[in-house]
Amino acid sequence: MIRMVDLIERKKRGIVLTDGEIRGMIQAYTDGQIPDYQMSAMLMAVWIRGMNDDEITSLTLAMAESGDQLDLTSVPGTKVDKHSTGGVGDKTTLVVLPVLAALGVPVAKMSGRGLGFTGGTVDKLESIPGVRSELTEEEFLRVLRDVGFVDAAQTKELAPADKMLYALRDVTGTVDSIPLIASSVMSKKIAAGADRIVLDVKCGSGAFMTEPGTARELAEQMIRIGKLAGRTTVAVISDMNQPLGRMVGNAMEVEEALEVLSGGGEERLRELCIRLAAEMLQLSDRCCKTGEEAAKEVERVLSDGSAKKKLYDFVEAVGGDSSFLDHPCIPAKYELKVYSKESGWLSACDTAGIGNAAALLGAGRSRKEDAIDPAAGIRIPVKLGDRVSPDLPIAVLYTNRQETLAAAEELVRNAWSISQEKPELRPVVLETLR
Repeated sequence: MIRMVDLIERKKRGIVLTDGEIRGMIQAYTDGQIPDYQMSAMLMAVWIRGMNDDEITSLTLAMAESGDQLDLTSVPGTKVDKHSTGGVGDKTTLVVLPVLAALGVPVAKMSGRGLGFTGGTVDKLESIPGVRSELTEEEFLRVLRDVGFVDAAQTKELAPADKMLYALRDVTGTVDSIPLIASSVMSKKIAAGADRIVLDVKCGSGAFMTEPGTARELAEQMIRIGKLAGRTTVAVISDMNQPLGRMVGNAMEVEEALEVLSGGGEERLRELCIRLAAEMLQLSDRCCKTGEEAAKEVERVLSDGSAKKKLYDFVEAVGGDSSFLDHPCIPAKYELKVYSKESGWLSACDTAGIGNAAALLGAGRSRKEDAIDPAAGIRIPVKLGDRVSPDLPIAVLYTNRQETLAAAEELVRNAWSISQEKPELRPVVLETLR
């Protein structure tokens, strides 16, 4: 049997672990032969000493192989998956997957639920009456074949080692480790059967990676893992220094995604959706020669309604009421307008503060077992670079929890910085790495 204490000692001293050692360690931990306290020590050693590319790839594949792996070979075509590292108001999956399905590119995706200020795609989908996110493998494959895309909650059997390790990382101060983040993300994508992967790596005040340099380092690491694991991977680094779009909240974000699927939508959100979908289209076997050609194809299915129809088809296929999508609004009991504290230009945003305010209103969770209120959220009529004054609202809060309004109002008002000079603005797409 593997001696875990020897592996901890070696990694503590910066010695590279072999593929066999890493795979043996993950298997033994998943089987319950290694206690949490020893694995916690290993995670801290990795946080301090890091891992090289071979070690990270071994860890990724060991976690991917620790449970079931989806077999998508019964579905024709190259399967391209998408992953976002999480952000405030990020509803791109609700747009991008129907777009790819309308273009004939199958997308099989497993999404998560929100925790804290980061919204989860599963929560957004479940704000649609009747939608089921817990699908059997047979149901998952049936929806994929019938609709062209599927998005469901991750099953307990998929990469169980990753779930176990993340639970430890969350309570041992080792979440912010690039080797551990990269292997966690890529293990799930590989286990879910993706042939090729597009990553949306968020960067800014509402993202885990706040600086472009660390976002790029994470993106490069995941691309290297993809290459070593035989999966072509592209990373788009996108701006999260303000909420994406004008709505934060589950049913509200469904409404905003439908605006994009109807050929409109807020400019930055629409641009990022088109960019991500175009990258995925270029990786498919319906490859366009240039990004410009791919973007035109994406814009075509947004304009002609075929992408929007795919979302209706998906909702019906998973038991939902597609008529809700005609008027996706769930009224909240309480509404409060938030006004600017002074006149000037919106120059910076504490995006995490806005996400935390939305969670406080009921749109997110502080614990995994917390219930989500699909009606709760924030409508944001402004963006960085706008001129504001005390007589104009910078946000509207919606909730069924009246007692949270005052604290949420303070968070939202204090999230915006105001200057007397118009700021320079960052583009929504900062960089693309291939």
